[in-house]
Amino acid sequence: MKPEKFRHENKYYLNLADYLTVKSRLTQIAEIDNHADEHGLYKIRSLYFETPDDKALNEKLFGIKEREKFRIRLYNNYESFIRLEKKTKINTLSSKISCFVTKEECEKIISGDIEWMRESKRALLLELYTKMKYQQLRTKTIVDYDRECFIYRPGNVRVTLDTNISTGISSTDMFNKNTPMIKTHGTPVIIMEVKFDNYLPTLIREMVQLPNRRVTAFSKYAVARIFG
Repeated sequence: MKPEKFRHENKYYLNLADYLTVKSRLTQIAEIDNHADEHGLYKIRSLYFETPDDKALNEKLFGIKEREKFRIRLYNNYESFIRLEKKTKINTLSSKISCFVTKEECEKIISGDIEWMRESKRALLLELYTKMKYQQLRTKTIVDYDRECFIYRPGNVRVTLDTNISTGISSTDMFNKNTPMIKTHGTPVIIMEVKFDNYLPTLIREMVQLPNRRVTAFSKYAVARIFG
C-alpha cells in the first residue's frame, strides 16, 4: 500500500445562487470529470463503517483533529467498479487510500463474514479486517448524493459540487436500488469541496470565493447519522 499523501480540503455550504455562480465560473476554465454523464453529474453511494460506541461520529462531533473512517463506495450504480476507501483527516488536510473490491466481497463484509479477509493480498482489506475484528467496526449507514466535479491541472485542484444528499438511516443494503432514502435537509443544500496539493492557484481561489461563505466542517456521514 502506498504511503498516504495528504491534500488540503476545504468545504463550503452554498445556496442555489452561489452554486450557479461557481459552476458558471468553473465551466470556463476547468475540465469536467470524465466519469460524469451528459449532464455533468455522477451518482455516489457510500456505505460507512462504525464501531459500537460510534467512534467515527463522536470524533467528528467533538472536533478531534486527527481521525479516520472507512467506507465502501459505488459510482453510478456500477457494480463492477466498487472501492473500499479509508479517509484520514488531520485538521484541514486529508488523505484517501483505496482498493477495489467485488460485489460478492462487499456482501460478505456487510453480513459479517470476514475471516476470508485474513488471506487477502490487499493491505487495506487486511487493515479493515483487523479493525472489524478488534474494534468491532461494522457497516452502519448508506449516504447517496449527486456530484459535479471540475479539475484544474495546475495545483492538482478538484472542485466538487454535491447535491441531493440523502441517507438510508440504518440501511446497509447498498446494492438495492430501491432502498428508501431520505433527504438530509428540508431545503436544498449544496456542498462545495475544494481539494488541492501544496497551493491553490489564484485563479481558482478567486472563482470559488463567495461573499459570507467560510470554510465549514461539514460531514455527510455525521449529518446522515444525526438526521437518523
